[in-house]
Amino acid sequence: MAFENNELWWITGAQLLYGGDAVVKVDAHSKEMVDGLNASGVIPMKVVYKGTANSSREVEEIMKAANNDSRCVGVITWMHTFSPAKMWIHGLQQLRKPLLHFHTQYNAEIPWETMDMDFMNLNQSAHGDREFGHICARLNIRRKVVVGYWKDKAIQERIAVWSRVAAAWADAQDMRVIRFGDQMNNVAVTDGDKVAAEMQLGYHVDYCPVSELMEYHKKVTEEETKALFDTYLASYDFDPKIADATTPEHKSVWNAARAELAIRACLQDKGAKAFTTNFDDLGTDDINDPHFEGFDQIPGLASQRLMAEGYGFGAEGDWKSAALYRTLWVMNQGLSGGCSFLEDYTLNFDGNESSILQAHMLEICPLIAERKPRLEVHFLGIGIRKALTARLVFTSKPGPGVTATVIDMGNRFRLIVNDVECLKSKPLPKLPVASALWKPMPDFATGAAAWILAGGTHHSCFAYGVTPEYWADYAEMAGIEMLHIDKDTTIENFKREMRINDVYYMLNR
Repeated sequence: MAFENNELWWITGAQLLYGGDAVVKVDAHSKEMVDGLNASGVIPMKVVYKGTANSSREVEEIMKAANNDSRCVGVITWMHTFSPAKMWIHGLQQLRKPLLHFHTQYNAEIPWETMDMDFMNLNQSAHGDREFGHICARLNIRRKVVVGYWKDKAIQERIAVWSRVAAAWADAQDMRVIRFGDQMNNVAVTDGDKVAAEMQLGYHVDYCPVSELMEYHKKVTEEETKALFDTYLASYDFDPKIADATTPEHKSVWNAARAELAIRACLQDKGAKAFTTNFDDLGTDDINDPHFEGFDQIPGLASQRLMAEGYGFGAEGDWKSAALYRTLWVMNQGLSGGCSFLEDYTLNFDGNESSILQAHMLEICPLIAERKPRLEVHFLGIGIRKALTARLVFTSKPGPGVTATVIDMGNRFRLIVNDVECLKSKPLPKLPVASALWKPMPDFATGAAAWILAGGTHHSCFAYGVTPEYWADYAEMAGIEMLHIDKDTTIENFKREMRINDVYYMLNR
């Protein structure tokens, strides 16, 4: 039900040259194909047939309607027969929604014994789709082209990938990211051009003083806190000390519940879909003040749980990662494995099994946990306050996944994507945090070097079920550069690709 309010609009291209009977057949075939896609259960949202476009005016009216309908997240076009491309110019120039060009055909095989000129004139997707493709190329329209028979599951799955990305792209166009406090001082990679981000990627980044967040904190009631505290105990394994109201561990988890309630209320009031925190900005500084009203430590447990709900999150003020995680979470709905914000923490040199431990102080999403997370309280000695801090502790599921980050290159945004293999992690008895352990593809040395050469951040957004195809579709919709590090990557070819990209973006800025 995640995408129940989203629609994909299907438009069939034809013309009146072949007469009214032909148009009736085109319409009937189109309806059958759309009904078949909806009945397949593969595409996670409804495909809506918007009719056959036979003229420039009809094309333009449908494209304008798509722009103005919030339910429509993307447009699928298919040329059943020959549709002269000039009649698509004005409509394509108007379209502001993602476009998928489906090169398919109503019938799977040529009816060799019975095919006549009437059949050939009517079934000219091989002709019409090339004409349509030409005008899209001439107009420099960003689009995805899917080629194959419409009943094939593999082809339907490619449309499903694009549809999830289109929904995430639509979600980003009214995404508000709230920064509670500023970024960590002197960190370059978490900064960037917020105006350019809104122009290119859609989301809007705002600053919210922690003092304003504290007004929500003051309004959290004992009853609300108790209810959420009990939810924690019912949801996770925990140390018995946490349930004992006389212990510091109990107080720490109680305070964590208050922090979560305050942040959620603030985000809801502001209509925000993502947020950042900073361990150097937690409210009133003096924790010993009898009128103290602030977070006793960074709200790590709140961030973990809010990420699982779908709120984007970035640590140390990293608003680009917060927005990207929200987009990833939307794409990932209904897929297996989960997703999370992660940070490259430390390296494990072990020959061919060399790997990178992914963790953070606290804020890793429990959607990627291998087993039920454990609620624990431990001392955290970083940031403006050093205190006992609640967090969920777990290790991630083993298996293949993909991680991604966006960086600001000054003249463009660059999306860096790396295929990784999550390994079975060993216990970390002295480091009680959530973590993942992975080998970047194609191997540790090449994957890490390529990421560093590309300028990749120490923060990234990871998922098991979101493949590189999702990120390629996202980069196409956004019109941004994408670099993919996979099993075939070599440093020589990767450097060559970056040099070519530098020239392209220099000439096209």
